[in-house]
Amino acid sequence: MLHADGSARDPGISEGAMLHADGSARGHTEGDVLQTDGSARGQRKGDILQTDGSALRRAAAAILPVVLAAALGSLATQPNIPTWYATLAKPAFTPPNWVFAPVWSLLYLAMAAAVWRILSLPQAEPGRRAALTAFYVQLTLNAAWSFAFFAAHSPLIGLVVIVALLAAILWAVRRFASLDRLSAFLLVPYAAWVAYATALNAAIWWLNG
Repeated sequence: MLHADGSARDPGISEGAMLHADGSARGHTEGDVLQTDGSARGQRKGDILQTDGSALRRAAAAILPVVLAAALGSLATQPNIPTWYATLAKPAFTPPNWVFAPVWSLLYLAMAAAVWRILSLPQAEPGRRAALTAFYVQLTLNAAWSFAFFAAHSPLIGLVVIVALLAAILWAVRRFASLDRLSAFLLVPYAAWVAYATALNAAIWWLNG
C-alpha cells in the first residue's frame, strides 16, 4: 500500500494499528454507554426512592393525626352514649345513634384527603403553612370536644369548644380554598355537619341546663 506521497507502507502494521484503534474505540464507547446507562438507572432508582419516601411522609402526616383524633374521640364518646348521653333530654332533630359512626368515618376520610392535597404542595408555597396550622388546630379541637361534652358530661363546655371548632374549620376551609379548591370542597360537608352538631349541642345544653 502506498502513502499519499507514493512511499510504501507496511500493510500488517497499518491494518493491525487500525484494528487495535478500532477495538479500543469500540470498547471505550461500550464502556461509556454501560457506565452512563448504569448511572442513569441508579439516578432513576434514587429519584423513585426519594419520591416514594416523600409520598409516604405526606400520607403519614395526613392520615395519622386524623386517625389519632378519631380514636381519642371514640374513646371519650363510646362509653358515655348508652349511659350518660341516654339520660339527656334531646331536641326533635337529634339523629339516631347509629348515624354518627358512618358519618364521622366519611368526614375523617375527607379530612385526610383534603390535608394530603395541601401537604403535596411545595413547602415554599405561600399560604401552605397557615393552611396546615388551621387544619391541625381544628383537628385538636375536634378531639377536645368529645372529652368536653362526653367525658366531662358538660354540654356547656362542649358548646364552647364546638363553637371554637366550627370557627377553626371555616378558617381552614378559607385557607385551603386559596391553595386548592378541591381540598376546600372536601371540608365543606365537615363544616356543615359540625354546624348541625353545634345546634344540637346548644339545644341539649338548653334542655338540660
